[in-house]
Amino acid sequence: MNIHEHQAKAVLAKFGVPVPRGGAAFTVAEAVAAAESLGGSVWVVKSQIHAGGRGKGGGVKVVKSMDDLKSEATRMLGMTLVTHQTGPKGREVRRLYIEEGAAIAKELYLSLLVDRETSRVAVVASTEGGMDIEEVAHATPEKIITFSIDPATGPWPHHAQTLAKTLGLKGEQAKQLRTLLPALYKAFTQTDMSLLEVNPLIVTNDGMLVVLDAKVSFDDSALYRHPDLAALRDESEEDAKEIEASKHDLSYIALDGEIGCMVNGAGLAMATMDIIKLYGAEPANFLDVGGGASKEKVTAAFKIITADPSVKGILVNIFGGIMRCDIIAEGVVAAVKEMGLKVPLVVRLEGTNVELGKKIINESGLNVIAANDLSDGAQKIVKAVRAA
Repeated sequence: MNIHEHQAKAVLAKFGVPVPRGGAAFTVAEAVAAAESLGGSVWVVKSQIHAGGRGKGGGVKVVKSMDDLKSEATRMLGMTLVTHQTGPKGREVRRLYIEEGAAIAKELYLSLLVDRETSRVAVVASTEGGMDIEEVAHATPEKIITFSIDPATGPWPHHAQTLAKTLGLKGEQAKQLRTLLPALYKAFTQTDMSLLEVNPLIVTNDGMLVVLDAKVSFDDSALYRHPDLAALRDESEEDAKEIEASKHDLSYIALDGEIGCMVNGAGLAMATMDIIKLYGAEPANFLDVGGGASKEKVTAAFKIITADPSVKGILVNIFGGIMRCDIIAEGVVAAVKEMGLKVPLVVRLEGTNVELGKKIINESGLNVIAANDLSDGAQKIVKAVRAA
């Protein structure tokens, strides 16, 4: 689950992480009130959406008068902000964050994430703050350092020393890192974050380290332990189909293609999407119904796929291990009979109860194209969509 920048900073502040003062605003009047409560003469008006690249898209502006603040707040609220992470459709700006201005002497990059290879929290750092880390990794990978922290011990002083050396910090700033890194690590682990990205981490003109921007994602599977964090969810920033899928415990991600996919197992789902692309089409979604899906769960999955107007064809690809093919077949038949079938449907079943599954499909009266294997199924659904 992603949260907004102002929410992320509020969470970090509870763990003693230094962040600028600021206030959220849903109206121009609230933006003005936030600036007045902050005082000073320089403020930053920040659009709040779940995507990076806001500054390049015109969603972050420094203002030096109340008139300019009102003007920018009026412009941003309700605008469709397009960045490299939103896609061409962009995201509507429904809230702002009004923050005190900062005198920046240096911009740095720092993030914490789960390293699945080591089963530890990895720290990624670079002197190239304020830039997309992907660009830095591509152009100057030597400017990025990564190390992991043993969960049995947490951060040690030598971790902060390594970080200070990497970021070119000495003296007072290096000393501050010895406090900042443990605070970030504590926030990460105690709230079950999956990503904590600080970009940029700044050194101010008076030598203080401050988290100027923060992107935070939480592990969905751990949210039951944090009802206060779960309450921060902003469903207006999420795809409606993904919200519906989460209610049924389905792993679903909407994509931009035309062929809907219903698969069991994340690896097989990735392979299914890849082979659709291999044969010249684009997947409309990633959807893993899991190994223990019920008829009702499969029915819900099929409804989500068919509710997407961009879907021109559907490929069901099931290898029955724990998941039985007859359960998948019953779910597909139930969903189609309830919603109707307006696009071509290709079904590939293999594994547990496969013959029973095929029998259910064949005797359903549905206009279904049978596939022998994954390659055959992908070719048939691409051909059917192009012929439609």
